Amino acid sequence: MMISKVPMNKIADKIFIEVTIMEVNGSGRVYQTDGITRHYCIIVKTFKDIEDDLYRFSERISSEIDDLGFQCEKEKPYVQTFDAWGNRIDELVTCEAWKKMHTISAEEGLISLGYDNPKEEWRRLHQMSKLYIFASSSGLYSCPLAMTDGAATIIRRIENPTSQLLKAFQNLTSRNPKEFWTSGQWMTEKKGGSDVASGTETVAVEQDDGSYRLYGYKWFSSATDSDMAFTLARVVDKHNNITEGTKGLSLFYLETKKNDGSLNNIQIMKLKDKLGTRQLPTAELLLDGTSAVRVSELGRGVAEISNMLTISRIHTAFMAISNMRKLLILSKDYSFKREAFGNQLYKYPLHVQTLARLETEVRAATLFVFHAVLLLSKQESGNATEDELHLLRLLTPLIKLYTGKQAMSVSSEGLESFGGQGYIEETGLPNFLRDAQVLTIWEGTTNILSLDVLRCISKSNGQALISLKNDVDNKLSTAPSDLSKEAEKLQMALKSVLQFVTKNQENLDVLTFAARDLSYSLSRIYMGTLMIEHTGSCGMSPVDIYACKRWCEQQLSLVSNKEQYSKQSSELDKELVYG
Repeated sequence: MMISKVPMNKIADKIFIEVTIMEVNGSGRVYQTDGITRHYCIIVKTFKDIEDDLYRFSERISSEIDDLGFQCEKEKPYVQTFDAWGNRIDELVTCEAWKKMHTISAEEGLISLGYDNPKEEWRRLHQMSKLYIFASSSGLYSCPLAMTDGAATIIRRIENPTSQLLKAFQNLTSRNPKEFWTSGQWMTEKKGGSDVASGTETVAVEQDDGSYRLYGYKWFSSATDSDMAFTLARVVDKHNNITEGTKGLSLFYLETKKNDGSLNNIQIMKLKDKLGTRQLPTAELLLDGTSAVRVSELGRGVAEISNMLTISRIHTAFMAISNMRKLLILSKDYSFKREAFGNQLYKYPLHVQTLARLETEVRAATLFVFHAVLLLSKQESGNATEDELHLLRLLTPLIKLYTGKQAMSVSSEGLESFGGQGYIEETGLPNFLRDAQVLTIWEGTTNILSLDVLRCISKSNGQALISLKNDVDNKLSTAPSDLSKEAEKLQMALKSVLQFVTKNQENLDVLTFAARDLSYSLSRIYMGTLMIEHTGSCGMSPVDIYACKRWCEQQLSLVSNKEQYSKQSSELDKELVYG
C-alpha cells in the first residue's frame, strides 16, 4: 500500500492537511482515503503533538480500521431470541469487527479526548479531527460514539451526580477498552418521531427506594448493544395520574444489563430492516419494568436532553463531511485510473468541472462544521462570549440540516463519477448513498431543524441573528480585494434575509412557512463568509479564491420573494400535492 501525504488547502487560520491513502485489491474493492484537519491549535508544541497523533491514526485507518469497517458492512448484527433450551435470552450478536471498533474507540480516546481537560479549547478540536478521520471507515460505529459523547455531556452538567452516574461517566470517557461504555438514546416511540411531547407513552413508576421502573415501547433504539441509555418517560404520581405534553416528560438513566449479565427487563422485539446503516443494530425495545434512575427535575426531560442533541447533531454533521470527503477523494483518484474514449477522465474538462463543484461543497461544509466545534470548545471551556453562545445555538441545527442535504447530493454525484461501478456492491461505493440518507433524518429532519432555527431566533428575541450579522460583518471586513464583489453579495443576501424576518416577525405563519428557505439562506451565507475569511487569513491562494467565487455564484438568499409564502401560495401547494 502506498501512502502519500498531499497538502491540499488551508482551513481557517491553520493548515488543512489531506492524507490520501488508496488501494484497489484484486477483487476491485475500493479501500480507504481520508482527510485530516488541523484547526485553531494555539500552542506550537500541542499542535505538533496533535499533528503526530493524527498522522499515526490515519495510518491505523488505512492498515486496520478500514478493513474492519468493510467487515461490519458484510456481517450484519442479528438477534438470537431463544437459547437451545427455549429460554428467552434476546442476545444481540455483533461481528468481531464491530467489537474491535469498541476497543479502538477507547484506545484512541475518541470520546475521552473531549473530556480529559475541558478547560483547554483544543481538546474538542483534537477529538473531532480524529472522528472526522474515523467516521467514514468506522462501519457506523461513529453513531454509538455520538450518543456516548452526548450522554457524557449530560452527566457532566448534572449538579451533584450520584456515585452511579459518576461511575457511568468514568466508563463513558475511559481509554481502557474493558471499562469503556457506549450509550444509547431511546427517545422515539411509535406515535412520536421528533414529536416527543405527544408521542412518548413510556411511563415511570417510582419505587420505595426512590428508583423507578419503566414500562413502554421504544420504536427506534440505535446502537442497541450499548451499556446504558438515556430515555424519556412520564412519571406516574401516587394518584396514578400522568401529565401529558412536554411538561410531563422526565429524563431517566438506565443500564441495559443487570449484574448477572441478563437484560434489565428489556425485550428486543426486532431489529429494524433499514435502507442503510445496516451494520448498526437498531431495535424495537419493550421496557417491562426496566430499572432506572430519574436524572432531571420532574417534567424537565426535554430541556435536559437539549445538551445531548447539540453534541449528537454536531457528530452527525461530522459523519456527513467525513463521508463526502472520502468519496470525493476516491472519485479524484478514479479519474486518473479510468479511461474512456481514449483519454483518462481527468483530461475531460466537463468531468473535472463536476468534481470541482463537489470540492467546493465539501470545503464549505468542512469549514462550517469545524467552526461550530470551535464555538463548542469555547462554550465548554467557559471562554465564549455572549455572541458566540448565541451563534453556537443557531449554527448547531444549521450545520446538521445543511450538511445532511449536501451529503446526499455529493454521494449521488460521487457514485455517478464511477459510472456503472458506482452501482456495484463489491466496490463498497453504494453504501455512501444508502448511509447518507439517514443524515437528513437522525437528530431531526430538515423541516424539524428548520423550525428549531426559528425557535432559536424567537427565544433569543432575535439576538441570535444579530450575533450572526455581527460575525459576518466582522469576517467580511477583512475580505481581500479579489473577493470584494463576493463579500458584497453575501452582505446584501444577509440584509435581504434580516429584512424578511423583521418584516414578518409578528406573522408566525409566514416564518414557519419560510423556515426551510430561511435555514438554507443562513447556511449558504455563513459558509461563504467562512470561506472568504479563510482565504483572507491564509495568503490568498488562487484556488481558494476561485472556490469562494464558485460558492457565491449560487443563489444565497431564498426568502426574497414575499409572495412565495402567502396564504394563497399555501392553498395552491395543497391543491398541487393533494388535489
